[in-house]
Amino acid sequence: MNKLLFLLTFILIMLPLQAQEKRIFVTKDANGVLVFSDSPQAGAEEINLTSRPNIMESTSTNMPSRAPAAVEPFKIEITQPENNGTVRDNTGSVYVSGRITPMFQRGLQVRLVVDGTPLSEPQNKATFILRDIHRGEHKLQMELFDQSGKLIATSPVTTFYLHRASVINPN
Repeated sequence: MNKLLFLLTFILIMLPLQAQEKRIFVTKDANGVLVFSDSPQAGAEEINLTSRPNIMESTSTNMPSRAPAAVEPFKIEITQPENNGTVRDNTGSVYVSGRITPMFQRGLQVRLVVDGTPLSEPQNKATFILRDIHRGEHKLQMELFDQSGKLIATSPVTTFYLHRASVINPN
């Protein structure tokens, strides 16, 4: 029974190869195990496989056209400091971080605008450290530029408040 099952499995596996017009021969070895070969040997029997080509006719002549995938526009946002949040630092240092979606790509550059004035030239990362910022309200915005220097995205304005304790006014 196992030999018959093996033979049937082998024949089913070999059906696709029939398209190549190969001949298959089967013999038994000394232990009675079936041996399959593509060359005839003494006492081998040829197996005749009949199969149809694996071809299917099309049911429709109208192929759907594939529109090119829409390119998702870049978005940039400031993640630190939080909008309307308070930063407490007596040295006036503020750490600014941004997030760009989809993933930041090579060649893109980010510029930070502080209180309406660009901080520096665009750079290839979305993290900045501000030094000696005066106490009070400040507005931040990030600008994203492509490889050619064209502005492609601007973050919403983030407002934060810097609290610097002083001897005159400790609050």
